[in-house]
Amino acid sequence: MEDRALVLGGGGVTGVAWEIGLLAGLAEHGIELATADLIVGTSAGSVVGAGVAAGRDLEVMYQGQLAPAEGQPAARMGLAARARYVAIMTGTRDPVRARMKLGAFALRARTEPEAARRAVFEGRLAGRDWPARLKVTAVDAASGEFTVFAADGPATLLDAVCASCAVPGVWPPATINGRRYIDGGIRSVANADLAAGYQQVVVLAPIAQGIGHFASPARQAAALAGAGARVVVLSPDAQARHAIGFNLLDPARRAAAARAGRAQAAAEAGRVRAVWQPEAGPA
Repeated sequence: MEDRALVLGGGGVTGVAWEIGLLAGLAEHGIELATADLIVGTSAGSVVGAGVAAGRDLEVMYQGQLAPAEGQPAARMGLAARARYVAIMTGTRDPVRARMKLGAFALRARTEPEAARRAVFEGRLAGRDWPARLKVTAVDAASGEFTVFAADGPATLLDAVCASCAVPGVWPPATINGRRYIDGGIRSVANADLAAGYQQVVVLAPIAQGIGHFASPARQAAALAGAGARVVVLSPDAQARHAIGFNLLDPARRAAAARAGRAQAAAEAGRVRAVWQPEAGPA
């Protein structure tokens, strides 16, 4: 087995903020998850992962989440779209077929132009070089194939993050080498199984639930533990869930979500240290 893996799951704008707050808070307690040998980023986690893997200062990232959100309108997934998601995810036993249906839904949806969405991420990514330890997940909209982008692959980091964050029905699929890609969270909200073979795994999962055959982070973590890894899954506590609210895509909730993540770190430090620094013993 290799050493340590950090898995960063999807969860919208507020998920980005909560993960950064938690990472910054844990670092205050001497737990440097940014030193992971492997970083897996899905959707919101791809944004955080790109910054962490590139060595960005966590405190700078955290302060960025506290900045006012004026001029940043909240995106929203309507009730009809939510119902469509659930129907597709629970309506077939074939996960690839379900992803194909979600891909078709994404390709039909009226969203902002792809170029406009790409420009958003051009402003968010501090660097364009692929860190070798970073993997970013997405799904081929036409075939439903799960895709893992990495430094040695065909996608630029910007392309991969755009693809991983392309929530069907909300934002446009991202084009890479003539193929259209959608949110990696369509396969799993965390894709923690990509950390197979690592001895110590920490999963930050803003969304804790799985739907139907879409495995939850806890189920994937249990499989890793069954193979001999030390694993801990962190999801928002009650305070963080209140801060995040119902709409995960609302930038106005970003600062509160970041603060809640940082506050939660104090309560979670012991569990995380036991996995990440088992030689340290109790704090």
